[in-house]
Amino acid sequence: MSESEIKLENQLSPAFPKIRMINETITNVVGFIILGVLFWLNHYFSWPKWAFWILIAILVFAVLGTIWSFIEPKLLYRTWSYQFNDEYLQISYGVLTKEWVTVPMTKIQSVSTSQGPIMKRYQTRSIKVETMGSSHTIPALEEDVALELRERLAEYAKLKEVDE
Repeated sequence: MSESEIKLENQLSPAFPKIRMINETITNVVGFIILGVLFWLNHYFSWPKWAFWILIAILVFAVLGTIWSFIEPKLLYRTWSYQFNDEYLQISYGVLTKEWVTVPMTKIQSVSTSQGPIMKRYQTRSIKVETMGSSHTIPALEEDVALELRERLAEYAKLKEVDE
């Protein structure tokens, strides 16, 4: 089995694509409102012709980005996985570029959870694991799974520290 086919044992919450799409939609709506204001300012103040063409180019990229923001969450959900034991936390994710991260429990300095209003609505939380040189996030786990994972990672990290 090649590295690209390896699937770790745990996945994100099934609500992840919906949560991600809602966040992306809010961001896109705000971006299009700002772009609309810029088009109106261009018309009202008769900016140079090149400014109009720059706004058109930005609009094209914004439309392409919006289309991608509806495709990406489903692809990310399928590719994001993690697993852990008393020695390592392993995370695998990525659509165009696949990333595999292995974090030794002895290197974990802090484990925290976060939950915004949209995640609260879907009863999910994100987990952030910090080491001396990096930070890794597992987005949108079921609330009870996230809390248990946070406690177990903290426990494993503390046990390893005491044992050394």
